[in-house]
Amino acid sequence: MRKKIIAGNWKMNMTPSKAVALVNELKPLVANDDVDVVFCVPAIDIIPVIEAAKGSNIQVGAENMYFEEKGAYTGEIAPDMLTEVGVKYVIIGHSERREYFAETDETVNKKVLKAFEHGLTPIICCGESLTQREQGITLDWIRMQIKIAFLNVTAEQAAQAVIAYEPIWAIGTGKVATTEQAQEVCGAIRACIAEIYDEATAAAIRIQYGGSVSASSAPELFAQPDIDGGLVGGASLKVDFGKIVNYNK
Repeated sequence: MRKKIIAGNWKMNMTPSKAVALVNELKPLVANDDVDVVFCVPAIDIIPVIEAAKGSNIQVGAENMYFEEKGAYTGEIAPDMLTEVGVKYVIIGHSERREYFAETDETVNKKVLKAFEHGLTPIICCGESLTQREQGITLDWIRMQIKIAFLNVTAEQAAQAVIAYEPIWAIGTGKVATTEQAQEVCGAIRACIAEIYDEATAAAIRIQYGGSVSASSAPELFAQPDIDGGLVGGASLKVDFGKIVNYNK
């Protein structure tokens, strides 16, 4: 049985002092040992959030990471900078990174490989635009993203990965894919992993849904056979995140 994983993606929000205040407010609200709870926070907030989260069930992730060990890459963050301070997860290939910062499927693959090399669990994002959905190429597009992201990743590594399916048209818009739409794509992702590797790897990998997840939509979404939690944006900055984490209570 796959353990649910519910991760908050804070995006470019929260100064360090506000981040600590939010963690202290959310700590008692997200106490649920039935799920893995992850706060993916801006780089400048990582150390204070890790300190504030000590003694709780909250694990801390980064929102991005570069695929080189070190060097003249102004503004980037190396993997060992994350692991040294206790980061466990890293979001890779979010649609906003692809759209605004020119990330490609190939750079996503490089980051995935580097994350595994350093013992970080990648949360690998994939998703289609509204035009792609209307053109009927959603599953083809997602399969391509997955196959390139997992190039040269071993089955053992893949089983530990997290995939986040986020339809781009539902991110921050208030629109949510129907339960059937979300399950269809997450099921197709699992089938794609089975093609690349085997049924055991596909059964082990955790697949999240993301895109305007709310306290009201979470229970039905997370009850689907191929949806193993959520990557939550705006709602992760509010007390409602506690209701999403405790969807099963």
